[in-house]
Amino acid sequence: MMLTETGSDSFVAELRAQSRRYHDQHTFSRRMNEGRLSPAQIQGWVANRFAYQASIPRKDAAILANCPDREVRRRWIRRIHDHDGTADGEGGIEAGGIEAWLRLGEAVGLTREEVEDERHVVPGVRFAVDAYVTFARSRPWVEAVASSLTELFAPDLMADRLAAFERHYPWIDPHGLAYFRARLTQAPRDSEHALQVVTERCRTPDQRAAAVAALTFKCDVLWSMLDAIDRAYPDR
Repeated sequence: MMLTETGSDSFVAELRAQSRRYHDQHTFSRRMNEGRLSPAQIQGWVANRFAYQASIPRKDAAILANCPDREVRRRWIRRIHDHDGTADGEGGIEAGGIEAWLRLGEAVGLTREEVEDERHVVPGVRFAVDAYVTFARSRPWVEAVASSLTELFAPDLMADRLAAFERHYPWIDPHGLAYFRARLTQAPRDSEHALQVVTERCRTPDQRAAAVAALTFKCDVLWSMLDAIDRAYPDR
């Protein structure tokens, strides 16, 4: 059964409501934005979150591999360029990529080597990241696209995080905050395209339920990561 335009509006509303389960509601994120984390906790978060950042190009490559639509692939591949860059040493720094996150690591007092080799990544984070990449590889590509819609509210969250870091953590080199600044413009572009893809291709109740479930799964991945980080770096 195809759905009406009203049904389409309801679908978008359901996706937006689901994306509000974003990990900024987690107590660890709230404490971060309130300036209540120690340097060790900030470093632990940055080091562990790198495992997720580094997985994003592999997730997007899986979507490309499964996607038969040329036009979608043409636009989606930009995400890989944003994260990996197009030349050695670039790393998408202007677009908020992996290089930007490595510089954030340096800004909080970590070495590039210890961030890149993931020595600080705890098992719960590694498991969640691997589950997300496996999901993108094994599920229908449109569901994998739907899982990316946590980006719908990313600009607001990044603006809040940037302000919190500048206000509460003056010991962090401000040049290392380029990742957050770049996401203010990158996330709206990416989420607009992803939402267009999902709403155009999910036309039946079953397809739409699967898209919402995919977004739920992604929210659970991000939440599980913060659970693991919170346990590994408790308040002292």
